[in-house]
Amino acid sequence: MQYRLLGRSGIRVSALCLGASRFGITPLADGVDALVRRALDLGINFIDTANSYGNQPRYDRPGVPPWHERLSSEEYVGNALHALGVSRHDVVIATKVQEVVGEGPNDGGPNGGGLTRKHIMAQCERSLRRLRTDHVDVYYAHHPDPTTPLDQTLRAFDDLVQQGKVRYPALSNFPAWELTRALWLCERLRLNPPVAMEMPYNLFNRRIEADVVPACQAFDVGIVTYTSLAMGVLTGAYKPGEPAPPGSRASFGRLQYETEPRKQAAARLVALAAEWGRPTPQLALAWLLGRPGITSGIVGTETITQLEELVPAAELALSSEQLAQVEAAAATVA
Repeated sequence: MQYRLLGRSGIRVSALCLGASRFGITPLADGVDALVRRALDLGINFIDTANSYGNQPRYDRPGVPPWHERLSSEEYVGNALHALGVSRHDVVIATKVQEVVGEGPNDGGPNGGGLTRKHIMAQCERSLRRLRTDHVDVYYAHHPDPTTPLDQTLRAFDDLVQQGKVRYPALSNFPAWELTRALWLCERLRLNPPVAMEMPYNLFNRRIEADVVPACQAFDVGIVTYTSLAMGVLTGAYKPGEPAPPGSRASFGRLQYETEPRKQAAARLVALAAEWGRPTPQLALAWLLGRPGITSGIVGTETITQLEELVPAAELALSSEQLAQVEAAAATVA
């Protein structure tokens, strides 16, 4: 496994990050511990979750317990690390705050004070209890909150750092201009600045290259990517002209990337991977991890077999000619 500095934090995280958003769903509850153990054995020391992941109706799918019978993603992570006897020093835990977690007027989201001091302080305490730890390593503001002044959010995060409950603040899904403003406010107010940005990025979605990547590089902010495999489409599992495989994310409504042109592009990548004797997702991840400014790519693997197939991508260096071929194969019109 390759380890990379997370921005200016000084800590090194694995180039692949274990995404825990669907713990309790894929894998089911009884498979979480084994997946976490295998990830750690393979050198992954970075785990990504959020206070809004897992036990919400939006994650329901056929064949799994309904949302009100599942634990939260944070609880699955905390329970797994505790059951496995993992030293807290050996793992970097990232979680998030902002999204809706209840029905009250201050229960999160863009209209519920998701980045107010009130919400952040309360949710951090709850996250710590669910994760069974006394501190979070990386704490993301999950999305911007247009109803809350940015300096209030940054002061709340800084207070959590001063209290020892958070090691490093971070941002997720923020535009480049707001990252820049956040860094300026932190310098002006002498607050601990965000060390990372978590953003969607993959061969089919390269929008952050225009402004977020240059801003992060200029200010030494690490970039952690989600939808790293385009919600599974870049694995080649979605075939042109065929419906989504039963049980896949696209089969229960997650259709963001599952379009016919993208399935055709993925099929071209499959052919290229076969020619080179590599699993298709390794090519997509190797391309991603080789991009400027990228620190770590989140992978939401459902099985140990899938995880073991992906990990070699962290050490796979593609030549400039191979990278060009991968980009050409993945070119799509929609």
